[in-house]
This record gives sequence, C-alpha cells and structure tokens, in this order.
Amino acid sequence: MHYRKATFRDVEAVYALVNNYAADGVMLMRSRNTLYETLRDMVVAEQDGNIVGVGGLHIIWDKLGEIRTLAVAKSMTRHGIGAEIVRHLMREGEELGVEKFFTLTYKPGFFETLGFQVITKEELPHKVWKECIDCPKFPNCDEVAMVRV
Repeated sequence: MHYRKATFRDVEAVYALVNNYAADGVMLMRSRNTLYETLRDMVVAEQDGNIVGVGGLHIIWDKLGEIRTLAVAKSMTRHGIGAEIVRHLMREGEELGVEKFFTLTYKPGFFETLGFQVITKEELPHKVWKECIDCPKFPNCDEVAMVRV
C-alpha cells in the first residue's frame, strides 16, 4: 500500500469512492468542483495503481484541523487503510502546528479507536459551520462531532 498526496489524476477515482458511500447515506456527497478545490487537503491510498482510500485534512482555524472526506473501498475495509490515512493526516497537521483535530462522522466507533472522543457540536467554534450552509442536511445535521487533542 502506498500513501501519497492526491493529484489531479486521482479526482475521478476519489469522486466515485466518496459518492458511493454518499449514495448509501453514510457520507456526505462531494462534487467534482469541491474535490478539485480541496485537492491539496487530500491523501490517497493506492494499491496496484488503484485508489483504494482517501482522506482530507482541512485547516479551519488557529491550530484546529478537520479530518474529512474519509473513505476506503468497500472491498478493502478492515485492513487498517482508513486508520493509516488518519494517522498520515494528523502527522501532516502536527507539522503545521495543529493541536486539535475534529471530525463530523457517521462512524464514531472507528474514530474512537484512534483516540477521538464524542463532543457536542456546540463545543466546536462557529467557524466550523461556514460550509454547512451548503449541506443538504442543514440545519438538521445528524453527524457525530468528535475531537482529539
């Protein structure tokens, strides 16, 4: 397994991977436009030339980063790929000075294994919610907020 920063050539594979989960209602959909705009945020897992995992680190505010857009090919789950992507993103964030990581997820059990703890959404800074206005679930967000310090 090879982990690396995403490139333009990865966008279609990432789009298919993420939106496959979105179709099942367990992840928010991402448009191609959003993926291109956040390309520098993303890390991919590649095996034999195929993208089998993706995750992003989005810097929100002073020393605060969001782990987002995390998806692993269904045929490759339970092999530690998602966990390695999160660890990779957190190392990158720590190099930038991030001290607190958060995520909004439908899979809190996975993130708990990586040291994240459930919090109330109200504990997150208002700056976090600026992109939520475009979400189809706004204002009735059903994701679980989690943080790791």
